[in-house]
Amino acid sequence: MDFLTSRTDAHITTWVIAIVIFLIAALMGKQSKGLHMTLRLFYILIIITGGALFFKYQSADPMLYGMKFLGGILVIGMMEMVLVRQKKNKPTGLLWILFAVFLFITLFLGFKLPMGINFLA
Repeated sequence: MDFLTSRTDAHITTWVIAIVIFLIAALMGKQSKGLHMTLRLFYILIIITGGALFFKYQSADPMLYGMKFLGGILVIGMMEMVLVRQKKNKPTGLLWILFAVFLFITLFLGFKLPMGINFLA
């Protein structure tokens, strides 16, 4: 399990791939059943890699790591809700906005925390 927590590469790779798959699945609409199942696999990988990082580094700043963990779960939830409601032909505008807000908050916290990348250094 140490390979998951020595660097953040595995976690970053899984969420970048998941966001790309999500956007493709959202653009495809109802024909995206296979992509949707693949995306669900990536949800699990994101939670496993993020959870491993969370439990290893939470002692540095527990509140911010907890908020980022919650934000990540909310992003995954919004991704799933957008695709499911889109398949049922229900409005998804508010869910897209919430997805963008939660994604921004989660990315901001992720890059701000000690294991993140400091772009201003």
